[in-house]
Amino acid sequence: MLAELACFKQKCGARFPIDEPIYNCRTCGALLEVSFRNGHIHAEQWKKTWRERRISNEVYDQSGVWRYRELLPFDGYHRQAVSLREGNTPLLNAPRAAEYANLQHLTFKHQGFNPTGSFKDNGMTCGVTQALRLGKKRVACVSTGNTSASMAAYASAAGLDSIVFIPHGNISYGKLAQALEYGARTLQVEANFDQILALVRVLAERLGIYLLNSINPFRIEGQKTIIFEMMDQRDWNPPDWIVLPGGNLGNTSAFGKALRELRDLGLISVIPRLAVIQAEGASPFYDFMRNGGAFRSQPDPHTLATAIKIGDPVSWPKAFQEIEVSKGVVEKVSEQEIADAKAIIGRCGIGCEPASAATLAGIKKLTLAGVISESDDVIAVLTGNVLKDPDYIYRYHTGQLKDPEGGNIESRFGNKPIVAPNDADAIARILES
Repeated sequence: MLAELACFKQKCGARFPIDEPIYNCRTCGALLEVSFRNGHIHAEQWKKTWRERRISNEVYDQSGVWRYRELLPFDGYHRQAVSLREGNTPLLNAPRAAEYANLQHLTFKHQGFNPTGSFKDNGMTCGVTQALRLGKKRVACVSTGNTSASMAAYASAAGLDSIVFIPHGNISYGKLAQALEYGARTLQVEANFDQILALVRVLAERLGIYLLNSINPFRIEGQKTIIFEMMDQRDWNPPDWIVLPGGNLGNTSAFGKALRELRDLGLISVIPRLAVIQAEGASPFYDFMRNGGAFRSQPDPHTLATAIKIGDPVSWPKAFQEIEVSKGVVEKVSEQEIADAKAIIGRCGIGCEPASAATLAGIKKLTLAGVISESDDVIAVLTGNVLKDPDYIYRYHTGQLKDPEGGNIESRFGNKPIVAPNDADAIARILES
């Protein structure tokens, strides 16, 4: 399908070539999105083709992103794409988590199975491929962790220089280690995420660097494929709910766009409801949806779930549209609720980073409120791998985890390691007790 960049504001309607390196409308300043001019659609044939590609040895068929290239804005350029076999993430049944959340059944779509351990890889393969198409030599992002790890890996695979800007002291070492290992030049800036993003946008324009945060519409295009793959795995039968964490709201934008496109193409019949879960200390989108009026950023966001520690999400206008279209909801959860939900997910043998666990915490809250019914078909998206933030896990299970204000988080589902002597009889007594 032929594609172009379109202003997100319908009243503006400005259009731009797909190969123009811009992130906002040059006419009104609004966000951009990829718009397709549909040709003749072969929905059932596409479904058959996508299923057959799963057993192909061709490199771009093995990617859970490029497998769905008919719905991506690259029109034959996919053979130059930068791929690390991203996507291909499982749907996992989680009966213990379902019971915790008062559901009969719950499924996790676990993006932590991606090459760098998070959903960012789905978007980054498209973002870096677009950088190559534009002839760029350097790429950059502002990140609290996962974006930096993903961009560094894909940039290195593409032979590009990568520059990572992170808030000083506000990143998990598990994530920072990835950016360093993959060769990114890393700058720790004395500011928060939102302040740094404004700074980097100025630098990108001045130095000709291609910006790969979720303001980039090609990142959103790649993240759409999470939904394409999810529906494919379910034989194109949509669930009642798709629940996801909310930080910069790029995934909310991508998921909603994907669902609308699939419906309009006749690939699914109905759009599932979206539920976006934010941390209490970083919940400007929740406040906006609850209180109405003008959107207000949160100058000093705080949460241990660093992947969603964002007070001024750039994608909120797109996310607002997708919540409205899907008749979705936005909820917020406490640090204690996130920590407990994370421990429960671990007891399912699955594991995830803290931001991911906001989904289960939010589902529990929404079922108790009667918003989600116990019989509803619910898929929760886990965005990152359990090893992204190992210090958090250790502190929780040993009773040492504190919230951003220094208050204690109870280890309600703790699993503290036991110190034992070098004595078989003593260890046997411990194991029998």
